[in-house]
Amino acid sequence: MDDPRVARTRHHKLVDILAIAICGADSWVHIELFGKSKLAWFQSFLELPRGIPSHDTLGNVFARLDPVQLQYCFVFWTQAIAELSPGEVVAIDGKTARRSHARAGKQGAIPIRSLTNRVPGPPDRA
Repeated sequence: MDDPRVARTRHHKLVDILAIAICGADSWVHIELFGKSKLAWFQSFLELPRGIPSHDTLGNVFARLDPVQLQYCFVFWTQAIAELSPGEVVAIDGKTARRSHARAGKQGAIPIRSLTNRVPGPPDRA
């Protein structure tokens, strides 16, 4: 996935942003809150050099991503998961991220997907 951001202004890794965003929350604020509430879990497999990105950062990054490339990468990723877990149930819940479209441009809203499989997930509320 191409990162459209200027290299010197990147405070968060794109892979970290994408991984946090698939949590299934329905707004950037809720994604940020979920990320902060599960920080220890996310740190077990993401680098997160500057912690959880703010809701503004999440929205800004997704507004700049190429939706066709994002869809292609997401489909490729889910197919790889399906191949690694044959016979397992993989449920995908879809939502559209509000305010992720570019009004002035031709970019539509970005769909967000939540993927679940029979693997350990984040711990329930502590």
